[in-house]
This record gives sequence, structure tokens and C-alpha cells, in this order.
Amino acid sequence: MSDYVGIVVIGRNEGARLERCLRSLAAWSAPVVYVDSGSTDGSPELARSLGAEVVPLDMSRPFTAARARNTGFKRLEVLLPAVEFVQFVDGDCQVAEGWLPAALAAMHDRSDAAAVCGRRRELHPERSAYNLLCDMEWNTPIGEAEECGGDALVRVAAFREVGGYDPGVIAGEDSEMCMRLRRRGWKIHRIDADMTWHDAAMTRFGQWWRRTVRSGHALAERAALHGNSSVRDCVKERRSTLVWGALVPAAWGVLMTQSLVWPQLLLAGYLVLTYKIYRYRRSRGDAPRDARLYALFTALGKIPQMQGLLIYTANRLRGRRTAIIEYKAPAPVTAAPG
Repeated sequence: MSDYVGIVVIGRNEGARLERCLRSLAAWSAPVVYVDSGSTDGSPELARSLGAEVVPLDMSRPFTAARARNTGFKRLEVLLPAVEFVQFVDGDCQVAEGWLPAALAAMHDRSDAAAVCGRRRELHPERSAYNLLCDMEWNTPIGEAEECGGDALVRVAAFREVGGYDPGVIAGEDSEMCMRLRRRGWKIHRIDADMTWHDAAMTRFGQWWRRTVRSGHALAERAALHGNSSVRDCVKERRSTLVWGALVPAAWGVLMTQSLVWPQLLLAGYLVLTYKIYRYRRSRGDAPRDARLYALFTALGKIPQMQGLLIYTANRLRGRRTAIIEYKAPAPVTAAPG
């Protein structure tokens, strides 16, 4: 392994998920920094027992994944001053055995690549429809991409050029940074290789709802930050959320008191939207049953996304920062070795 690669893991109450993550990194001779965001489940002690450098995130400021990653990178610079590449990993993910060599090879082949990502898979898609939806969401096209998620190999020169992650963004911070990187001329690449297995651990509708609220908050914040730029970041997505998550339901409620025809036409609009999403997923190779599930929940998701948009807007008008939006319960901690 290159002497110029380091690893930053972030987490909060990930327990056994964090243990799987850190053990999956054991074969790589690279320094590992674990940044903990106020865990109460013994995660810092577990990480130390597995050889990671542990950095507690300052609890006097609101927690964000972006701030945690930036903090981990600063510590990594101290441990490895000549660092050229950093692998960011979420603590609920375990890393594929051959991922880092494949990602480094891709970086060396593409001098304009700021970040390289691969296939993020859901660990247990069979356990719930919500886990399956995550697995489908992770399956993005191979080649040049607009964004990557929290798991990615990042070129340090590019990371420094844009100032890293925006520490104030509570969700979608990875996509937001990718947008700034692309505006500077850097590229994001998804390669055909397994990267990580993510453990969403979603078994209840309420968890899916909160996660979708978070995505709505993310697109609202990104549109507010960069919607007026040349890339019009998330403006289209925000408009779609406003139409399908607010205007159409409101119009349906009003027209229900006056006519039976117009409300039915509005409902037909949702059917058309769902069918368009279904056709797109089928074109991506999804099985009919999976494509129907994805289409249905994507259309339904406009409503919780609208809730996230409203939360962001209300807090912005009040001059407040939204607290992190969590959808998972802490995972049990396995006894630390030794």
C-alpha cells in the first residue's frame, strides 16, 4: 500500500457496525483516524482497541458529518504529512477487500480525478423493502459522475483546493463538495468495482420517512447555497418537490370540495410520475418488481422531502441551524478484543 494514503472513518453510535468497518481496514498498512460524534455506546474505546487513532468531535458545536470528516483529515495530516489520497468511510460501512488498490489505480490513470467511488451495496437488502431501496439508490452509472457519497477515495490536492467539506451542511455534504470540485474543473469517477457494504438497518416505515426528510433538507440547503450559480444546483429537484410534495396535494384538497373530476386528474398525474420513474429503472436493468417498488416510494417520497424543505426554510428564516436528522438506532457493541 502507498505510503501516501490515509483513512478517515466517522461515526456516531455505530457499535457492531463500526467494528465491522474497522476490521475490514485491518489488511491495509495505512493510518486510520476515527472521528466520533458524541457516541454513548463505547465506540471510541472499541476503535482504540482496534488500532484506530480516535478524535472526539468538539461537542460545543453542532455535529455534522462534514465537520467530522474535516476534523479527521486535519488529524491525518499530522500523522501523515505527505498524504496524497484519503479514503473517507462512514462507520456503518465495511470496505471491500480489493477496493483501495483498484481506486488508487484509477486515480493514477486519471490525473483530473478529484474523487473515485465504486459500488456501494446494502448489507441486507433482503431484510426490508427500505434496505432494498437503499441498495438500488447506491447503484449509480459507471463512468464520469456528478457526485459521490460519503465513501470515496479523494485526492488531497483537490480536497484542499476547495477547502474540504462545508461543515455547516447537515446532509448531502458529499454531493455539495463534488459540485464545488466540478466547478473547479475536477472530475468525479465511479469505477466498476465493489467499494463498501452499507448497513442501513431500516426495518420500519418511520425510518424511511426520516431518511427522506433528510434528503429533502439536503436538496433545499444545496439549492439555497448554489442554486443561483451557473450549475443551478438542486433547483430542478427543489421545484419537483414543491410541485409534487405541496402544490398538487394542496390543489387536490381544495378541489375535492368542488368537483370529482379534477382531483382524479391530479391523482392521475402521480400515476404518470410513478410510471416514468418505473420506466427509467427498468431501462437501468432493474427487475419489474423492484422497479415498481422504487417508483412508488420515489413518488411518495416527495411528501417527506417537502417536509425536509420546510424544516430547512423555517430554520433559515429563524436564523437557526437544523440538528442532524438520524434514522437509525444505536447498534449493540461487540466486546472489544483483548
